[in-house]
Amino acid sequence: MVKKVRLILAIAIVIIFGYIAYSSFSDQMTPYVDFRQARSSGKTVQVIGEVVNSYSEIDTTTGALKFALREDDSGDTMEVEYLGGPKPGNFDQADKIVAIGKYESGVFHSNRLLIKCPSKYQGMESDKDNSKGI
Repeated sequence: MVKKVRLILAIAIVIIFGYIAYSSFSDQMTPYVDFRQARSSGKTVQVIGEVVNSYSEIDTTTGALKFALREDDSGDTMEVEYLGGPKPGNFDQADKIVAIGKYESGVFHSNRLLIKCPSKYQGMESDKDNSKGI
């Protein structure tokens, strides 16, 4: 009888920990989608693009960082409002911006930004090629 109770308890613990691990992992999994899919999904997604005209502004009433992204493939643009904190320090040097959030009411509301900056090693390759006479 005691072995049966221990077995049931062990199975319950494994199920509980499995559920916790699954729910916390699935919250972190947000798919990359194009702008068209982001507009229609209604779910938290990731979009990537280049800041249009390198322009951004801070809304003084909400504190939101506002900017527009342009998609590489289609050239489509989308307004983004970032409410996750202050403007990232390397925002203005970014090649690409990954915005994580939801599209609602004509704007992509982002709670996280990932800044894709040019690699500090990018120039080293061309320097190495030049030293070889290429």
